[in-house]
Amino acid sequence: MNECRCEVPRKAWELPFLAEARELGGLRRVMRLQLSLWGLPELVDAAQLCVTELVANVVRHVGPETPTTLRVSMSGTNLRIEVEDPDTRALPALMSAQADDEAGRGMALVDAMAERWGVALRPDSKITWCELATNLLAPDGHGGGHRVDETEALLMLYQMCGSPEMLGGRRLSVRIAEKAAIRLIADLLHWLVAHGSDVDFALDEAQASLEACL
Repeated sequence: MNECRCEVPRKAWELPFLAEARELGGLRRVMRLQLSLWGLPELVDAAQLCVTELVANVVRHVGPETPTTLRVSMSGTNLRIEVEDPDTRALPALMSAQADDEAGRGMALVDAMAERWGVALRPDSKITWCELATNLLAPDGHGGGHRVDETEALLMLYQMCGSPEMLGGRRLSVRIAEKAAIRLIADLLHWLVAHGSDVDFALDEAQASLEACL
């Protein structure tokens, strides 16, 4: 049997914006959407926190309305987040903050969430970056675990076995078949989520296709 390996394209992207506190909500929504499309919903909370803190540092230490760029990409199997601003002097630092301090915890939170982080200086700008670990085996792999692997094998089986006769002619009881069908639907939905697909859209399309056949 041929190997069924479904790749998830994760093309690097960037978003220029003016660093302001009111932009943080929109940036968090962008991160949620992008990571859902990339099949990495488990990283949404950590990525949103890192983006919030990195951009808040720009607002706080460089100034509001600073031209800033957010970049997101894959670095091997890690998710890489970069925030670039034009100030090469105000460098982020890991500080020790007390529980009642109003500031100083930003990079400590990034440090706690990220696999690693750092600052890259350019002649006219700096890039503060962090990388979040994933459970991917390859940059374009999926993160769904064995259930997704099994469903991909099932999809390959469907492709190879296009007729009921190839299943050996065995009959199942309605109860057993119903359980098998429910499990198959659940696994297919799990596969769609792992590959960044819109589950609600898929369900609507499946329902429309079913009704067209009735």
